[in-house]
Amino acid sequence: MQNIPLNIGVTGENGSGKSTFINAFRGLNDGDDGAACTGCTETTETADPYLHPRDANVTFWDFPGIGSDENRAAGYTKKVNLDKCDFFIIISANRFTENDVRLAKEIKKMKKKFYFVRSKIDSDLYNEKKKLKTSFNREETLTAIINNCIEGLQDAGFESPQVFLVSSFNIQEYDFPLLQETLERELPEHKRNALLMTTPITSLEIIERKKKDFQAQIKYYAAASAVGAAVPVPGLSTAVDVGILIAAVTQYVHGFGLDTPTMKRLAVRTGVSYDDLHGVIVSPLAAAEITKELILKVLATLSGTAFLMAAEEGSRFIPFIGIPVAAALSSFTTSRLLNYILNMLAEDAQRVFTKAFSQ
Repeated sequence: MQNIPLNIGVTGENGSGKSTFINAFRGLNDGDDGAACTGCTETTETADPYLHPRDANVTFWDFPGIGSDENRAAGYTKKVNLDKCDFFIIISANRFTENDVRLAKEIKKMKKKFYFVRSKIDSDLYNEKKKLKTSFNREETLTAIINNCIEGLQDAGFESPQVFLVSSFNIQEYDFPLLQETLERELPEHKRNALLMTTPITSLEIIERKKKDFQAQIKYYAAASAVGAAVPVPGLSTAVDVGILIAAVTQYVHGFGLDTPTMKRLAVRTGVSYDDLHGVIVSPLAAAEITKELILKVLATLSGTAFLMAAEEGSRFIPFIGIPVAAALSSFTTSRLLNYILNMLAEDAQRVFTKAFSQ
């Protein structure tokens, strides 16, 4: 499941905020290593790939605008290979243009999903507030913006277009979380997992959805643990279990954004110091390198774990039923440990999010 590719196409005209959006969705700040170049003039007619920093199977493709030239538009779909993407984000900083509409219709012919995103909403609100001063109404301004976009798309032939208002600098606000939820809901299940695991934390609900998805995978880790225990080699089961725990816990830490690089980027983006974010963490597994030594150290602090592991090893010497008992104990222990660790890390993620965005 971790090797399933997910390709996301992002397109829009120069200045629409494509690059900043791609960076935000990958949990990067503009200027970070591997970030898409912002403010760059589009000089190529091919798509630029940007891998997710934690999962090379998730790729964002920055597509050039389709353009208004008929000759270029005619061969655009094949030239940039739109077919490689699972779905598309069409971004505009104003009303969606004729070129945006033309591209959407090309994607529709391919029977693929596309989503209209109206970017730079925070800038629009700032400018409107500066202009209107005391008569400024935030909700009325947002409603006017989205109605303007929808009316334009309806005039272009889209019956019920859905438009998401986003700020790539404040992804926890406006429609960014709604966009994430919509993408997850409309993707096939195997692709949905890939998106959910790499999507940035924009709300407490995202944390809960990730936790639920991780919990659904525990049965597979437990089954693998049982298989390892069924092999009659002393010490092998423990080695297998530790390897399973390292893999699972590493996935949890990265999925919840509790690895050190992600937390440091969060500190830069929110203005809350890394030390303050780190200060609300309880689990020793967050913001740490997940090693065999660290896993064993954590296991040693959990009551009952040592007894269960000893019982598993001892049961091997029971004639006939020893191996099945050992497999069952190993599966139970691994499931119990992963549920405990998952709950602990999910709570840490909630505390970090609340600390970062409650200022």
